[in-house]
Amino acid sequence: MNTSQPNWLLEMEHFAKEAWQQSGFTAPTQIQSKTIPFILEGKDVIAEAPTGSGKTLAYLLPLLQKIDTDKKHTQVLILASSHELVMQIHQEIQNWAKGSGINSIALIGGANVKRQIDKLKKKPQIAVGTPGRIYELMQKKKLKAHEIKTLVFDEADQLLVPEHRQTVEDIVKSTQKDRQVLLFSATLPEEVQQTAKAFMDEPEIVQVAEEQLKPDVEHVYIFCEDRDKVELLRKLAYLKGFKGLAFMQDIANLNVYAEKLKFKKLPLEMLHSDTKKEQRAKALKGFRKDEYPLLLATDVAARGLDIKDITYIVNLDVPKSGTSYIHRAGRTARLGALSGTVVSLVNQVEEKRLKKFARDYNFTLQERTLYRGELRNK
Repeated sequence: MNTSQPNWLLEMEHFAKEAWQQSGFTAPTQIQSKTIPFILEGKDVIAEAPTGSGKTLAYLLPLLQKIDTDKKHTQVLILASSHELVMQIHQEIQNWAKGSGINSIALIGGANVKRQIDKLKKKPQIAVGTPGRIYELMQKKKLKAHEIKTLVFDEADQLLVPEHRQTVEDIVKSTQKDRQVLLFSATLPEEVQQTAKAFMDEPEIVQVAEEQLKPDVEHVYIFCEDRDKVELLRKLAYLKGFKGLAFMQDIANLNVYAEKLKFKKLPLEMLHSDTKKEQRAKALKGFRKDEYPLLLATDVAARGLDIKDITYIVNLDVPKSGTSYIHRAGRTARLGALSGTVVSLVNQVEEKRLKKFARDYNFTLQERTLYRGELRNK
């Protein structure tokens, strides 16, 4: 480590320095540089930065420094909106805490609660979980809220939506008055910030603009009839270098697409809230290992996923909101990756909506056609 790096990076614990060196990172990202000093000082933070910008490490690195390994109780609680995101964060904790003596636990709904209670008896210093299961364990007095020093909201805009808000607020009220609260997300609408500020203490607001670390993402669309989308997706999956995540909002339609594509011998898996925990984990593992080129997913299931080598995002429908489009697009060209392509298959109504997103979020959008195994200019 050279002296031009920030003090916090030079002063990291030995285990974290080793993990940093092994990761191949040469310097912190902007969101890490801006938030880590505040977190180390114990301040509350609201942080907004694009997907793939290194937000998870922005809170994990300083919190790992602050864990007291002599104290065998939960000091940090991380809330996330989906099973997949919880497991992903837990894996990052394990990677970065190796050799530290810090123990962590993942707590998700759908998993065996008795087994989770047994694991909590080992007094992990970090717990990461979904709000429903976390609150259930707090009510059972198995997760002691009053011992928690820091509360983290990952993908905070998904946690503070109306259906989760009451549970989240109940969790917050259970913790110490002087706890530290950290909110991280790619998009933080004003109403979400206002909700959060009600249980935060003069938070530092950190925003990293999209264009400051915009990866090389190409946004294109193919105009087509709805009935042609499944065949277009099949052809896209055979493009050279294709490793794709295809999004659709409706689970029933997603299942229909999957059946049709499997009938045509295209290897794929699905990721949505109706699939069982084990199936979802298996689908992700296989996709990461390149066992198949295509993963079909809904927005909720794929929220916050970090799979570094996705080359294509395919929108089988154009989402209703621009922020959803940006979240989908952010699954490609992740931190350290070279480039990615977002292909939207659009009908007439969707084309207008997509062009509005391009204006609102200032990205270049081009029409393409699929010809002889290549995406070509219209």
